Amino acid sequence: MKQIAAAFRRLRRATKLGLLSSSVSITRYRVEGDIKGAVMETVLGGLQNNTISDIDQQVTEKVAGWTDTRQPFIPNFEGSSFVVGPYFVFSLRIDQKRVPNKVVQKYMALETAKKLSDSGREYLSREEKRMLKDHVLNMLFRQVPAVPNVYDLIWNYEDKWVWFFSNQKNANETVESLFTKAFNLTLVRLFPYTCAMFEAGLSDTQNDQLASLSPAGFME
Repeated sequence: MKQIAAAFRRLRRATKLGLLSSSVSITRYRVEGDIKGAVMETVLGGLQNNTISDIDQQVTEKVAGWTDTRQPFIPNFEGSSFVVGPYFVFSLRIDQKRVPNKVVQKYMALETAKKLSDSGREYLSREEKRMLKDHVLNMLFRQVPAVPNVYDLIWNYEDKWVWFFSNQKNANETVESLFTKAFNLTLVRLFPYTCAMFEAGLSDTQNDQLASLSPAGFME
């Protein structure tokens, strides 16, 4: 806890991050692996090559990538802008478009009526309905803006840990996958079992005993 408090004080002086709000959710990770070569250049390259792209005006439904914590909607990783003291500080952004089913149904009805009128027929085939729905979805996804969600991240490379400021399943799974893709390193989520493995200083015998344990149920 002293380590976390010290990091927060340093970050508060250097930035105005959302992660410094009065209430946050944190998932702690251990970083497995080492970067081969220059660390700063490798991390910068991983951020730049996996920066989130804009899907407004596109048919893409969802996209995820890294973004600048200070300007999450104008991502720009240059030089050491993501470095705060001994920490790498950046954010995961997930943009997703959502179109209500009733909106899809409305435009399907309009497009179906138009196609039937133009063709002089009373029914559409199954394949025509499928193609028409694809057309409607593509049209709507081009028009609707993506809803962004930003999750801050702090990485201490030397001490091999990451704090990710979310406990949401989708966000955690996305950051774990993207972190491996961007930096060729693995994030191992820390909870009591993994903390015991990595931080308790257990002997080989004790680790074997730990691995053989199974969850126990508790009843009042």
